[in-house]
Amino acid sequence: MSKYNTVLSYVLGKNTTFRGKIYDRFPKVYNIIVIGFVASISGLMFGFDISSMSSMIGTQAYKTYFHNPDSTRQGGITSAMAGGSVLGSILSPIYSDAYGRRVSLHVCAVLWLIGSTLQCAAQDVAMLVVGRLIAGIGIGFGVGTAPVYCAEIAPPKIRGAIAGIFQLSVVLGILILYYIGYGAHFIQSTAAFRVTWGIELAPGLALLVCTFFLPESPRWLANKNRWEEATFNICKMNHTSPENISEEVAIQLQAMKDQVMNDKEAANFTYRDMLRKKTIRKTIVGMSAHMWQQLSGINVMNYYVVYIFEMAGYRGDAALIAGSIHYCLNVGMTVISLFIIDRVGRRPLLLIGGPLMFTWLFAVAGTLAVHSVPVPGGVNGNPTVSISIPEDDKSAAKGVIACCFLFVATFAVTWGTGVWVYSTEIYNNLERAKGGSLSASMNMLFNFSIGLFVPPAFRSITWKTYIIFGVFTVVGTIHAFFMFPETKGKTLEEIDQMWAANIPAWRSASWRPPSQIDVDLTSHVLDESSSEIIEDDNKETDKPMVTHIEDTELGSSSF
Repeated sequence: MSKYNTVLSYVLGKNTTFRGKIYDRFPKVYNIIVIGFVASISGLMFGFDISSMSSMIGTQAYKTYFHNPDSTRQGGITSAMAGGSVLGSILSPIYSDAYGRRVSLHVCAVLWLIGSTLQCAAQDVAMLVVGRLIAGIGIGFGVGTAPVYCAEIAPPKIRGAIAGIFQLSVVLGILILYYIGYGAHFIQSTAAFRVTWGIELAPGLALLVCTFFLPESPRWLANKNRWEEATFNICKMNHTSPENISEEVAIQLQAMKDQVMNDKEAANFTYRDMLRKKTIRKTIVGMSAHMWQQLSGINVMNYYVVYIFEMAGYRGDAALIAGSIHYCLNVGMTVISLFIIDRVGRRPLLLIGGPLMFTWLFAVAGTLAVHSVPVPGGVNGNPTVSISIPEDDKSAAKGVIACCFLFVATFAVTWGTGVWVYSTEIYNNLERAKGGSLSASMNMLFNFSIGLFVPPAFRSITWKTYIIFGVFTVVGTIHAFFMFPETKGKTLEEIDQMWAANIPAWRSASWRPPSQIDVDLTSHVLDESSSEIIEDDNKETDKPMVTHIEDTELGSSSF
């Protein structure tokens, strides 16, 4: 019974004696950029999942072996992984808070390997769905852990870039597996999809091995009162030593200790606390940001890109090649976003990207409405694609493709990276693991819903599907204007102060914390009165050099 209770305590995240000694046997990498890329391998898996279906559903081998699944069944197959991801992202904080971020990443890798193996060996639709469901739970662990881990190990000046690596990994995974799937398209046997899904094992193996070489999050170690290890790790990551701690690292350690003391007062912080009056606004913003990201229709393009280009009149290899350009744009523009997000800011990207995206969606809908014709029985016998632009209407077909490319380019540089970075910044240290998990679970929930909804929608309402997502994007943009404050250039502590002060979102870019205003005013007073202070000092050395700011006329002003 005692062994049973021990195992159960580990499974439920209740074991308090775990120290992760197995990780101490391996040398560690302390380069923060390398750490960010390794942790974000889970994003590569997410991208593999998205692309694995879009590259396979058009192949004859897939259709024949799985008996040409109708739109409802295909929607279930596609969305099974997203459904598992919802569960995984909710469970991830239980394990990452109890056993460390590395253990949670290892759970991600193991579940992914099991799920990918089942997919590769699938004998029927049921086995395929079970494999995708298990792999999806693994993705949920990765999505719920990797962004939090990256936020905890990165210094403030590069946190945005490190957090953005996750989205880059997602789109890179989409592109890589799409090209692998394109090559497999020329294989006529079941090896077409088995080889493609078998290659999905690679990132799981890479994450499984490489995680042993990652240092544990200093933040997690501090929460477990393992200060010696926490100090050592944060020093190594900042290229200093515990014996000669730099001023910058000393400040970080002190801030960490102060925050841990606050956290200890709320050791029983639960998901329910995310709905308290103090945190509900942040919870709504974090979750809705991911909801609107999905409702923009990006995964309509990612999951069913082959269907979309078939509607535009492209067939076979032409549709697959057009899809590859779509994914290349996604990667290229995501790289660009990493260089501009800390310069332009989060709000401008979201508020500019939203109107552009719904413009492209409405343009696709309008072009298909005017120029497409019904196709009895569906294109290539697929009832999901029930309309198509005639082959002789080249200009309309090119217009649809151009708008699709413009849409994905706009999304990648704005809402794509922006939302993942934003949702790691808006929560304080106490809330971040559970808040990030709730935000990610919302992403996965709508990812699941869209994967299930789109094939029947294409079959039933055809081009009107794009109007629905265009309207969602309009509403999401309006919501962002009124509810999403700017976080650019602010420390995590300052962002928390901004939330507490209830600053309107549209005034948040110019907001500064009271402490910063005091610093600026003090500097102003010193500059204006420096000569007077020196003169007074010469006359009466017992006088204080600087008058307190609250005693000055300027200091009594209201702000």
